[in-house]
Amino acid sequence: MDDFGVYAVFGVNGPPQKLLSAEGSSRVRVAVPPSVRQVVLFSSGRWGERICVNAELSDSDRMPITIGKLTPYNKCLSWEQWEEETWIDSVTLNVSLEGGNLDTAAPPAARELHGKRKREQTAEEEEGNDWTKRREEENTCPNATTEKTTPVRKVRGQAKGSQKLFASGAETTKLKGAGGKAPLASPSGRWGQTLCPIDAQTAILIGGQGARMQFCKDPMWKLCTEDVSWVAAETLAEGPTPEARIGHTAIYDPDSRRIFVFGGSKNKKWFNDVHILDTQSWKWTMVEAQGKVPPLAYHSCSMFQGELFVLGGVFPRPNPEPDGCSDSLYIFDPRLSIWYQPIVTGDKPSPRSGHSACVMQERKIYVFGGWDTPVCYNDMYMLDLGLMEFSAVKTTGNPPSPRSWHGSAVLSDTKFLIHGGYNGNNALSDAFVFDIDTNSWTEVSAPELSVPRAGHSIITMETAGHRCFSEEDEDADMNGGRTLLVFGGGDNEGNFYSDLTTVAVEELLGAI
Repeated sequence: MDDFGVYAVFGVNGPPQKLLSAEGSSRVRVAVPPSVRQVVLFSSGRWGERICVNAELSDSDRMPITIGKLTPYNKCLSWEQWEEETWIDSVTLNVSLEGGNLDTAAPPAARELHGKRKREQTAEEEEGNDWTKRREEENTCPNATTEKTTPVRKVRGQAKGSQKLFASGAETTKLKGAGGKAPLASPSGRWGQTLCPIDAQTAILIGGQGARMQFCKDPMWKLCTEDVSWVAAETLAEGPTPEARIGHTAIYDPDSRRIFVFGGSKNKKWFNDVHILDTQSWKWTMVEAQGKVPPLAYHSCSMFQGELFVLGGVFPRPNPEPDGCSDSLYIFDPRLSIWYQPIVTGDKPSPRSGHSACVMQERKIYVFGGWDTPVCYNDMYMLDLGLMEFSAVKTTGNPPSPRSWHGSAVLSDTKFLIHGGYNGNNALSDAFVFDIDTNSWTEVSAPELSVPRAGHSIITMETAGHRCFSEEDEDADMNGGRTLLVFGGGDNEGNFYSDLTTVAVEELLGAI
């Protein structure tokens, strides 16, 4: 006997209310009582072939707040109203089954509970999609309204070894037509996510935020470069998944074959937790770490000899003080589950967030750019991991302009790439390669990197081949090698991207 059901508890003393069952509707809306500040949602019974249950709150302006998803491995969700928040009208809890098999009867009328709550419109909503709001408040997320991608098309004479590989999930749905909604074939548009390679042909996408400041309802995907495909991965892993967030870091340890997710933020909530995904057992665990590390977002995280090196980032301060930037270095030792601060000498970077950090030759971390409101940086620092000594790097050539939230990737033993970012006013599209042997910058041009974007992900991976489209034959040319992959980001014009763009690393290095 199945007896599957989804229940909600409103307030600490409220009784459980059954919302979904195998005999009822797969979608229900319930008004939240005005005095309630907590909502707990949980499932009971056998899941069978059901995939997930989505839950969100919305007010009379239809501004949804995603609570999360119930899955066979994550059977309980909770939401708590912040003390500063009030509601402008009645709030509704929307619960719906996604991708499952329920024999449903006609949907019953939405159950209404009396009462209304008031809410003042937030500054973020009043500002719309203006990213410059971050000059006054570091942790205010860009508020966009649409998802954007470059359509996949056949192009005669396209540069060999590079292309746009995917249309967005929104476009996939449109192809289905009005008769029904197709499942996403690729991630929704977003920024502030992480894309973490775990082997030569697999990467894991985690988190991010999309249009209207909403956290993505599809927070986890697996990218397979062998056949260039996305697989929704949220329900593939057991254990407690990390709460939705942006500005976090995710880094892979090849020795233990685990991904370490640290920090980030979600609206007014900040994180200093460490979540580990074992890529062999596909199980999440949350670390009960010793030592002290502050909640941080938009920091950098580098892996060296099995330890996580976390530098800089934004941290919260009590109101009405603005959020601050850190210049501290924290190290997490997974073997002992402990945080500690090393003794570091030399000329270290000033406090900043949204910077990049590249580990070069397994013994040096190069830190570039970032900002501490209202100043953007384009300086370079190097941390010698043997001496634990910082030094400012004197560079030559044409350097990138000051920026933060740019993308970076290691191209070779001596070179790394900086692309795009945000300068306090606009998203950028230029690209530069830095050579650590000569300490010199070279600007490179690639048509595939010409779209302005910030908060995007850039990685390098092995691919089975780079496909060059032509009108006569889509499979006209294939050649393997290391490839730069660019995903997501936003353009500060109200658009978030969901396309995956590739450029051959050989092509970039050949342009220097």
